[in-house]
Amino acid sequence: METTMTAIEMTGRIDEHHQLLLDRPLPVSGPMRVRVIVLYPIDDEWNETEWIQAAARNPAFDFLNDPEEDIYSLADGESFRDEV
Repeated sequence: METTMTAIEMTGRIDEHHQLLLDRPLPVSGPMRVRVIVLYPIDDEWNETEWIQAAARNPAFDFLNDPEEDIYSLADGESFRDEV
């Protein structure tokens, strides 16, 4: 059996307890079961700190903790100065 659905667009917020709080009462009589779709903005811009923290927690880089991977010291190589 197919049920016809009606959509209502409203605004609200998510509180510190992860509960949805609407800005105004719903214009429908209850009680009844409903389906809820939550739309929220995604911050696509990661800052450098977030990238470094994500890489530091990523198990793909665990091999770098192996002492055999530590083959360079501060005395190796030469300083790089980008003179543009």
